[in-house]
Amino acid sequence: MRIEEHPIVGFQRGKSLQFKFNGQPLNGYEGETIAAALHAAGIKVLSHSHEKHRPRGFYCAIGNCSSCLMVVNGEPNVRICVEMLQEGMEISTQIGKGDILR
Repeated sequence: MRIEEHPIVGFQRGKSLQFKFNGQPLNGYEGETIAAALHAAGIKVLSHSHEKHRPRGFYCAIGNCSSCLMVVNGEPNVRICVEMLQEGMEISTQIGKGDILR
């Protein structure tokens, strides 16, 4: 499920990195976004709509929509489709406008 190419965004794979998503250890690669690493790990639901709580997935991959807002290292509302993965990141699903799913 790893994204190898995109019409707008380039994904260049570097060294292997470890990070946590909702407390679960996962691996990704230097040079890819958080969303790309989650997608490769089989995680399809990145958020839920505010009003009807419908699941939202990896959509635009360029930071224009709000389908990928998550809490990264304690900071809410990070657009993970454009935020690059880094070693040891703590990523959490966000509920609403910045609450952390525990």
